[in-house]
Amino acid sequence: MLQDETPTQTIPRPVWFLGWTSLFTDAATEVIYPLLPVYLSRVLGASATSLGIIEGVAEGVNSILKVVSGWWSDRRGQRRPIVILGYTISSAARPLIALTTTWPQVLAIRALDRTGKGIRGAPRDALLTRFAGSHNRGRIFGFHRSMDHTGAIIGPVLATVFLYFLPDRYRLLFALTAIPGAIAVAMLFLVREDDDGEDRASRSRPDDRLLPGRRGEAVTTHAAPLPGRLYALLAVILIFSLGNSADAFLLLRLSDALGAATYVPLLWSAHHVVKAGLSTWGGGLSDRVGRKQVIVAGWIVYAVVYLGFAWSASTVAFIAWFLIYGVYFALTEGAEKALVADLTPVSRQGTAFGLYYAALGAGALVASVMFGYIYDHFGASRAFTVGAGLAGIAAIALFFVPSVKMNSSNAAYSRNQ
Repeated sequence: MLQDETPTQTIPRPVWFLGWTSLFTDAATEVIYPLLPVYLSRVLGASATSLGIIEGVAEGVNSILKVVSGWWSDRRGQRRPIVILGYTISSAARPLIALTTTWPQVLAIRALDRTGKGIRGAPRDALLTRFAGSHNRGRIFGFHRSMDHTGAIIGPVLATVFLYFLPDRYRLLFALTAIPGAIAVAMLFLVREDDDGEDRASRSRPDDRLLPGRRGEAVTTHAAPLPGRLYALLAVILIFSLGNSADAFLLLRLSDALGAATYVPLLWSAHHVVKAGLSTWGGGLSDRVGRKQVIVAGWIVYAVVYLGFAWSASTVAFIAWFLIYGVYFALTEGAEKALVADLTPVSRQGTAFGLYYAALGAGALVASVMFGYIYDHFGASRAFTVGAGLAGIAAIALFFVPSVKMNSSNAAYSRNQ
């Protein structure tokens, strides 16, 4: 920690450990993900529609399970065991892609990988909220996403170096992802929910009675209802998600523009440099100027990038748009999660994050299948234009969702339109 860092700027120790877990997990995932469209199309002979089905089903499974696991973690009163289970499943499943010979096999393994992500996602975010207050939620979530994106820088760089010396050895490369996956799971055993020194921000809040019980104790308070404002927010996020297809399509478009897949992982890594470098800042910006304003700005960036992918012609333009695409993530990922936490009682945050991911996943399922169909039958330009239009509609709709601002005691809400 820097010497001049104030208490409100400090990243708690368990958040660091959770961040390292995400870093190693994403390093493993992003060795595979940017190469998956090429592997499917050129090695297994799959179509863009098949790619859309794989990514849509995988994200749909992921999001449905996040609802269940979030609710389950609220009921159990402890998050960490569920988080460990989820990361373990993903780390075991991911290397199995090396054994696939048909795209349905890839579908099954991606679904299993996303099952692990679905199990861990909502409980992990609720666990992160435990170590943050209303004054720094955006920054905490932004920092965690920054660590995640740092892993996504490392993975593609390693993949590029590997393929430079061993071209087309995709299967061996995929099998080696078992190593960072195992390290990621090991890091979770350094996180303790019941360490008295790790939840000072939470214990200082009047609503601490709603926190999960310590050392397996059951939560004794009655579950507070989820507010209507949360459901309104989720509805708008669903609209945006209907136009938010899998990034695999951007990678496919980019690889077509480059003419080869050799440097796609390197560009994917550069894209994550933007995300890692700006995510903590973007989350912190939402703490200062407001969640909705920052999210809308991010969605506008998304729409502009998709229009760029729809109508650009030069390779340089595609590379530039792909890097700018990272700004969208930096502005929205931390801010969206912080807004969900702002709107939700502490005792229901596992469930709330589960519903948040369900909205994302339901949209991703429809968007990816629809995008793949439009891509195959009407062209890439039409598909990306539809995505940009839905992002614009969602950005306008978000301004009509009432938000809340915690008062100085952090125990009551006041309307902040």
